[in-house]
Amino acid sequence: MSHIKNLIPTTVNPDLQKERSSASFDVNEFAAWWQGGADKLELKRKIELAIFSDLEDGYGINHEYMSHEDLYNSTVKKVAEAAPKLKALQEKLNPGGKDIWPGCLFRVQSHGLFPANHPLATHITMFVDVIKGQGTPEQVEKWGTLAENCNIIGTYAQTELAHGTNVRGIETRADYDPRAGEFVLNTPNLEAYKWWPGGMGHTANHAMVVAQLYISGKLKGVQMFIVPLRDPETHMPLPGIDIGEVGKKLGMAAVNQGFLGLKNVRIPRTNMLMKYAKVERDGTFIASPASRVNYLTMVYTRCLIVNLNSSLLLQAATIATRYSAVRRQSPIEPDEAEPQIIDHVTQRLKLFPEIATGMAYDIAAKHMWELYDQTVLDANNGKFDRLPDMHIMSCALKVLCTTDSCAGIERLRLSTGGHGYHIAANLSNIYGNAVAAYTYEGENTVLLLQIGRALVKAWNSFKQGQGVSPAYGYFASSMRLKEFPKWNNSWQIIIQALQYTAAHKTRIAFENMSERIAAGQSQAVAANNTGIELTRAAEFHGRQFVCETFLNQITGPNAQNRSPALNRVLENVLELFLVQTVLNNLGEILRFVHLTDADLRSLQKRLEVSLEKLRPDAVAICDGFDYHDRVLNSVLGSYDGNVYPRIFDAAKRSTMNQRPVQKSFETYLKPLMKARL
Repeated sequence: MSHIKNLIPTTVNPDLQKERSSASFDVNEFAAWWQGGADKLELKRKIELAIFSDLEDGYGINHEYMSHEDLYNSTVKKVAEAAPKLKALQEKLNPGGKDIWPGCLFRVQSHGLFPANHPLATHITMFVDVIKGQGTPEQVEKWGTLAENCNIIGTYAQTELAHGTNVRGIETRADYDPRAGEFVLNTPNLEAYKWWPGGMGHTANHAMVVAQLYISGKLKGVQMFIVPLRDPETHMPLPGIDIGEVGKKLGMAAVNQGFLGLKNVRIPRTNMLMKYAKVERDGTFIASPASRVNYLTMVYTRCLIVNLNSSLLLQAATIATRYSAVRRQSPIEPDEAEPQIIDHVTQRLKLFPEIATGMAYDIAAKHMWELYDQTVLDANNGKFDRLPDMHIMSCALKVLCTTDSCAGIERLRLSTGGHGYHIAANLSNIYGNAVAAYTYEGENTVLLLQIGRALVKAWNSFKQGQGVSPAYGYFASSMRLKEFPKWNNSWQIIIQALQYTAAHKTRIAFENMSERIAAGQSQAVAANNTGIELTRAAEFHGRQFVCETFLNQITGPNAQNRSPALNRVLENVLELFLVQTVLNNLGEILRFVHLTDADLRSLQKRLEVSLEKLRPDAVAICDGFDYHDRVLNSVLGSYDGNVYPRIFDAAKRSTMNQRPVQKSFETYLKPLMKARL
């Protein structure tokens, strides 16, 4: 226990309070807008009051001193205890909703309830939703309710030890036996073992296994199968199941990621999800009406990833910004007092662009959810034309958000100096959670290549005068220009420059790939050799979408529902994001867009001005994200700003500090000190 618990003030740090008092807008209005309405903000706060108020002292850091095994078992206990409370709270506060149960198992509140993560997230976010999204009504009735109530615990097993993003390369196979009406599942070699599914290690007793379907020895493509893994009473692995945990990772300490090997495991025919593709009793295969319908699962998950990583970036930004308002160091004028480090322009450059970036991706994710809901509605009505574009844009958002958030979180950690290196700052945990998403649900470079190939395919259609979807509408608007218009410093010209660059990057990639094919290379080899150009074109395709979406959401019709003061702040954030995006990508933009020295100087000045404008509002903006202290779980980022007492309190909690002399002293250290070396 801490010896200085009572030394942590109950008041707010005066520097932090000064920041809040000088804000130019109403923080509650910002928070209500950010949460989607005042009613949602009020409900969120009620939920957090109910679920966080009775957590014991040291809840957020005690797990750091547990063994790997103890941490897992402690987390399972926490989940099991939280589940009935969350479900009861759902019925009390919002009957029929899902924001508390199961929402608090994977939304931002879960970061406070389960600071080391937990092994049921994949069950809730993928196993349940895949059943409901791609199962028949009968399968949803049979499995869905059981899964939603956690009567069965599932996971999603797609990635293999030697195959990840390349789903077509998966080697796990499901052979249909028409005599028994069963599928026989096998992992034919070590490389085909399922690897990484959350909760697989010791938690799940079912898995949604992605496997190659074979009927009479003929490949029918990738399908999904519900496979029981463990005995429902003893939890022992079933015959033919080789299962365990992959071991400790960089982050996600309690997620219990696992491996799975299958040897002649038989399941009923009805355990294959058959909303779209079907296998009849006699082995007749009915293909899905849309070859890419299985991508809906991946699209859903990638939207979740953008939500998660944008939130993790904003949590890190909140911690670093609050700390920067409290920390005083390095006088600007030699004879003056040490200023808040947020007064250093270079510190603002580390902080404020990350706030803007997190907001941009969060807003883009909200827009993507609207598109996703419409895509699912269309698919349910037999219309699948939205699927390809939805797949490509979800890939782009996933890539850019994870890339930018991971780099941003690390910049923010560095911005907090040595104290940010402490585990109690929670920045390392936030980074460990965020960086995993760089790889899962599609490794980023591989996804960029997928996007690039889609771009050159769309460009080919555009060149031939065929129609292209609205996602590529900027091809035509860019190619109509004989040369790029004179730079006028508007937001619209920034969007136009990004789209113009994206279009020309796609054009050049297409031309170079075509030249390689004309020289005798196969299309696949030519695509590989054009990979660098394809990935850069893909990146710009995504960036123009994020910037245009951010602009539309901040300046569009919804602005009428916000006060002028709030709109001014949001426009400052938008300005910073757009200007920083241009400056970060000047090398490519200048290849196609003529900018004078005066234009470049103007962009630099705009960057500095936007940092200055955001300075008085930075802390209040972070307050507007309304992250509970339990969610931030940081000695540097607590709402009260009492940084130094909290750092010392965390240090005193170290289990090594519970005894003044360690047992190794008498055995090893003392003899060493007395030895004559």
